[in-house]
Amino acid sequence: QVQVVESGGGLVQPGGSLRLSCTASGTIFSVGTMAWYRQAPGKERDWVATINKVQSANYASSVKERFILSRDNAKNTTYLQMTSLKPEDTAVYFCQGFIRTSATSEVAIYWGKGTLVTVSS
Repeated sequence: QVQVVESGGGLVQPGGSLRLSCTASGTIFSVGTMAWYRQAPGKERDWVATINKVQSANYASSVKERFILSRDNAKNTTYLQMTSLKPEDTAVYFCQGFIRTSATSEVAIYWGKGTLVTVSS
């Protein structure tokens, strides 16, 4: 059993900052690429950023220069540092992990249940 859990969401004023965390736990052999997506009310889920095991990250153009994604491989955790937040960043943020549960298992994609970020004055 694998769990992916996000935390750190909340209400923040425009221009403010938040740090989201995502931790994978349970029966885990290895965690590969981890990513963040977000879904605004009434819209589709959009990709935000991805990071691999050697800390190489890529970002959607809408968040580049404002968000920084990092990870702690020993803790199977990623951190999404969000700065200069805008009202249009309001969304439920979901974490995705590519996880292997044993040395012989296939890589499977696991999702968290999301954490709500609201940017409003």
